[in-house]
Amino acid sequence: MATAELPMTGRHVAGLFIAAIIGLYAPASSACECLWEGSFAEVAPESDLVVLGSIARKKGNAIDVEVDVTLAGPEWESSLRVWLKTGAYCRPESDQFDEGQRLVLALKKLTKLPDDSFNPSTPNISYGRIGDYELSSCGGYWLTVEGLRASGNLVPGMPRYSHEPEMSPVLVGHLIAYLKGAASLESLVAASEEDPELEALRRDSRGFLRGLPPVDLEAEPEAKPE
Repeated sequence: MATAELPMTGRHVAGLFIAAIIGLYAPASSACECLWEGSFAEVAPESDLVVLGSIARKKGNAIDVEVDVTLAGPEWESSLRVWLKTGAYCRPESDQFDEGQRLVLALKKLTKLPDDSFNPSTPNISYGRIGDYELSSCGGYWLTVEGLRASGNLVPGMPRYSHEPEMSPVLVGHLIAYLKGAASLESLVAASEEDPELEALRRDSRGFLRGLPPVDLEAEPEAKPE
């Protein structure tokens, strides 16, 4: 039995109709487009709150942060809810972080919400709540802390949109001194460029020299036997 074919115009309209139906059920694009706002050293001074703390809990696209030290902003904050990526919001994915992980976070406070910020069918996934904070992915807004050192996109000149560039971890105390105005940006850059193997060699050398007897530089050298 021959199959009747739609005219070219009819097939075009039918194709558009099918595409429109598919578009209704296709998930919204999660692509984020933003300009790079700078390294941590550049964005932290403009942030509403900068803290050193640990992730106490992950829930949906949010993390609850227990604050150890407030580095800039309101001093009364002891625990925070920080909202991460959902949809096309320019924030890091929640699976980039783990419970118990220590971080330095430069945060923006949520003061207004978009019209589509909350979906009652997914209450744990949303833009956030007024009074909470958001973490942006459009700059070096967070650093990972291990022991007493922090690493991440710390200083100008590091690759854009890279949150784990190669660098030498910097002492958290040095970072705090920079934020408080007691250390220069140049010193922070120099610390991030130090070769950790060279520093370890220096420490080993100092330790070795401490174990040697003192040397009298004014003493005449002993004559070598002929």
